[in-house]
Amino acid sequence: MSLTITAAKYVAPLSVELTFSDGAIQVVDVGSFIRKNPHPQYNSYLNEKKFKKFKLEMGNVVWGKNWDLIFPITTLRNGYCE
Repeated sequence: MSLTITAAKYVAPLSVELTFSDGAIQVVDVGSFIRKNPHPQYNSYLNEKKFKKFKLEMGNVVWGKNWDLIFPITTLRNGYCE
């Protein structure tokens, strides 16, 4: 069985708490990735209101209608974004 994200909730400025199918829970600071990797597609998610509109799709946490921002599940499981 492959690892998926089963729940996600906003917990702090630009951070999400993720629950994984293996039972692990990890808080990930997505904001640090956005600040270190400036790009017009990502920068808009520094806006908290827009950031909070993430959703779960197909076992991933994603931002944007067309998955503008998504991270490999294994890196999220380890507590960071690449």
